[in-house]
Amino acid sequence: MDPTCTDPACTVATDVGGTFTDVVLIDGTGRVTVAKTLTTPGDPTEGLLRGVREVLAEARVAPGDVGRFTHATTLATNVILERTGVPVAFVTTEGFTSMLELGRRARVEEERYDLAYAQPEPPVPPSHTFGVPERISAGGEVLRPLDEEAAARTADAIAALGVAAVAICLLHSYANPVHEERLAALLRARLPDGVPVVASSAVWPEMGEYERATTTLMSAYVGPVMASYLERLGGRLRGLGITAPVHVMESAGGVLPAALAAARAVYTIESGPAAGVIAAARLGARRGLADLISFDMGGTTAKAGLVRGGRPGITHEFQVGGKGSFGGRRPGTGVPIKVPAIDLAEVGSGGGSIAWVDAGTLRVGPRSAGADPGPACYGRGGALPTVTDADLVLGYLDPGGFGGFRLSPERAREAIRAHVAEPLGVDVVRAAAAVHDIADAQMGAAVHVVTVRRGIDPRGFTLVALGGAAPTHAVRLAERFGIGRVLVPPHAGVGSAVGLLHADLAIERARTFLAPVSSLVSCSAGRENLGALAEAFAGLERAALADLAADPADVEVTRSVGMRFVGQSHAFTVDLPAGPVTPGTVRHAAEEFYKRYHETYGIDLRDPAEVTTARVRAVLPSGSRDLPRAEPGPGTAGARRVWLDGAFHEVPVRSRAGLAPGETVTGPCVVTEPQCSLLVPPGWRGAPDDTGALLLEAARGEGPWPTR
Repeated sequence: MDPTCTDPACTVATDVGGTFTDVVLIDGTGRVTVAKTLTTPGDPTEGLLRGVREVLAEARVAPGDVGRFTHATTLATNVILERTGVPVAFVTTEGFTSMLELGRRARVEEERYDLAYAQPEPPVPPSHTFGVPERISAGGEVLRPLDEEAAARTADAIAALGVAAVAICLLHSYANPVHEERLAALLRARLPDGVPVVASSAVWPEMGEYERATTTLMSAYVGPVMASYLERLGGRLRGLGITAPVHVMESAGGVLPAALAAARAVYTIESGPAAGVIAAARLGARRGLADLISFDMGGTTAKAGLVRGGRPGITHEFQVGGKGSFGGRRPGTGVPIKVPAIDLAEVGSGGGSIAWVDAGTLRVGPRSAGADPGPACYGRGGALPTVTDADLVLGYLDPGGFGGFRLSPERAREAIRAHVAEPLGVDVVRAAAAVHDIADAQMGAAVHVVTVRRGIDPRGFTLVALGGAAPTHAVRLAERFGIGRVLVPPHAGVGSAVGLLHADLAIERARTFLAPVSSLVSCSAGRENLGALAEAFAGLERAALADLAADPADVEVTRSVGMRFVGQSHAFTVDLPAGPVTPGTVRHAAEEFYKRYHETYGIDLRDPAEVTTARVRAVLPSGSRDLPRAEPGPGTAGARRVWLDGAFHEVPVRSRAGLAPGETVTGPCVVTEPQCSLLVPPGWRGAPDDTGALLLEAARGEGPWPTR
């Protein structure tokens, strides 16, 4: 029978990372085809198209038979971190033009002792920052009308600068957007056609003028770059013959149509990492595992995310380019962004992280060899040792191939000898083991942030290994935390891309709604306030449905509220049940808030609480929830020397393709597949299921080495 796919259900999922670009194709029969190519930083579409051609050719799928194309990208993050966005002007209320320059900066770690510390430059220079006369109160009343003549002069001044985008954030516009909307109209009338004008009341109308300003500013800063990239990608895909709509992963785990992703680029900042956590949640659900730690280790970074009760954790404020011991999330260390995102901790420790000696101390990362030149063992001109080089020297990786090309143990040994072993006065193997151990410790910091630092005991969780480097380190990492289960999905090396295959179209809308809980549940004022809250939800739902341009009957809508103690600054997001908003609904939400506060801070308070925000998330399900079935294939078996517990041991090497469902895998051994290599240490065993997912468990009470 001809295996060529002619089913429009064929989906292509792509994930562009800092080192590798992963491409996965699934056809209507559930057959999966995978390609892993080096990322091309100069033009990411080059590496992406190379991978797409590979999977189409191997699967014998015609480009026109692709019915869906989903895409995760680090473009938005890279633009912010590298400051390569478009020139932007920023407009705010007169008297508040120093907002961005003052910022909200926290000095952490070595910065605290730096006598020559200099405040980072604001994202927009003072010459591009403007104030207009107007004022709206926190309650939404117009205290000072917008001075339209002054606004017109500001528009002319901005036009003279030749900027490519404008961001507007007026004081308290979340409560009443009338001035922002009028100012945006005046600016559009005086600026060249095509220059986007982004208003905070349209991006994220919530309290907190500084965070709202930075979110709006980054949306304007990244938007034209994202729009250009997606337009170029769409054109190149059409040139290849793929006419399917392009959907882009957004930070909270859904996907957006390309046009909406370009207009709201700030929603895509955590695009790639979010896909991995969604994949972990889906894998866990199939195995009946509801509490999971997603561990995604690629070539540049390692990310950890938490899934509790089957649901990924969501945050509504995070930092881009943050630092410190909070996995890159420490407030005041980066650019704050107020959009929904999978709650992740990230550390600069990946397979390509460079090992170096600083005054006699071995360090690993955060610098990465990236895709060009890559680790020394890639043979592409890299001369500096990386975690991948160390893993190869220790026998964890197969020199015969990784991601489609051979690895050179000789180059890896030479790089480690010259840059680590000799400066430290140790042999190459000990140096490689030290690099590996330090990388494990740094990756453990990300897991520590999402569990122990939040008062969560990780020992009852299952660690899910995703990314090309994760399976090599995952089990040892689990041992550090007393975690007894590790789930390694099929095609773990491209796990984030697999997570994109069945991603749902989704959008979230929110607005400030400030009201004490007592006013929503009291007999006298409750009815009026509840009606206002219900109307707020209805308006948000209409806006979200318009964003998706979908039949309301096909869309799943969930509602939540931000809630805090009266007088506090930070709020928890609490889900509301379906149905009418009633006093009972609000009381239930308040009880959930008290419970969450106690779990987080260990303090059992029952003080008066208030609602701060109304949120609506609209989801258009993609269809099938089934995971691809594993296809048996020819496997290979062998043995090689692997460094374990301070010495080399001859251990079995198994091919992932040759493992039958239910077949027991017992450590010590190495399980290989084209995109990754799984190290199973002594004392661990497991078996793959019918999808190929391998669940490893610590063999309690057994010695570390089997008797022969």
